[in-house]
Amino acid sequence: MSRDGAGGLRHGWTTGACATAATTAAYTALLTGEFPDPVRIDLPHDRHPAFALARELLEPGAATVGIVKDAGDDPDVTHGALVSARVTLGGPGSGVLFRAGPGVGTVTKPGLPLAVGEPAINPMPRRFITEHVAAVAARHGGTGDVVVEVSVEHGEELARRTWNPRLGILGGLSILGTTGVVVPYSCSSWIDSIRRGIDVARAAGRTHVAGCTGSTSEQTVQRLHDLPEDALLDMGDFAGAVLKYLRRHPVPRLTIAGGIGKLAKLAEGHLDLHSARSQVSFAALAALVADAGAPPELVTGVRGANTALDALRQCQAAGLPLGDLVAAGARRTAEGVLRGAPVEVDVVVIDRAGTIVGRA
Repeated sequence: MSRDGAGGLRHGWTTGACATAATTAAYTALLTGEFPDPVRIDLPHDRHPAFALARELLEPGAATVGIVKDAGDDPDVTHGALVSARVTLGGPGSGVLFRAGPGVGTVTKPGLPLAVGEPAINPMPRRFITEHVAAVAARHGGTGDVVVEVSVEHGEELARRTWNPRLGILGGLSILGTTGVVVPYSCSSWIDSIRRGIDVARAAGRTHVAGCTGSTSEQTVQRLHDLPEDALLDMGDFAGAVLKYLRRHPVPRLTIAGGIGKLAKLAEGHLDLHSARSQVSFAALAALVADAGAPPELVTGVRGANTALDALRQCQAAGLPLGDLVAAGARRTAEGVLRGAPVEVDVVVIDRAGTIVGRA
């Protein structure tokens, strides 16, 4: 595994790449009686990884291969999961048919790139698998007409730690990946989940969605607006991803909710709110309170604050609504990114206990 991720971290392989490798080995065994171990596959950008087989089973008319997913140094919930493919022969001219085995979800809501009722095997992994089935068929004299059932051990349990239930993918995980490679801390899967969340909300006819930085702000917004689960976007640190996608795919109303620290960064114009990629500017907070008419000693106190929460408490003690000022600034940033898209924005700022300390 190459160390060409951020900071020399190891890249890993997606569930889609593992399912492709498992299918390739299983179909090869079905045609030849022998499992290639390791099995090599071809991915975009001239990558040709080899995967060791963790499980193999040859039965009359069926072959199954399991591969343990290695996500490299990415904190992926599926790291170490056993991804399996069971391949059986299909009817003449049927091509490649996909089935959801144990631990792989089924699509139950519109708005995703797969039809309702389909197994949650995304378009690009389907393409990888189909191409590799064709290559195996050409090599060993098969027809390429197969049924591929993909499973993930403990996938239903793992899926509870993902967006899948909210997106209407029930019964397990999605088989994902556009390049087959997991880039450590690339955050691409989170941003993709935000986009799919907006797609599902739009398909369900939602006119109001909420982008929340965490579970506390999400609970606060739910109490405030009584929004259904599929209108709640787990924005995390990716405010820019929510706003840019809504600019192209608008929903009439957006509530942005989060803690004073993260939304202070949004107010200053940061769209990635992660602590490693943006910091709270206490000089900017001090300028906000100065513009609001704060006395010089409060401006000095805010400039020297340890945290945004410390600055908030100083302002609360002085009767100055720093939370409202931050909310207004965050709203201005959001409207700037939306560039006139038909999305009405309101902002809710909370403290650590989930109490609303500012709105705009």
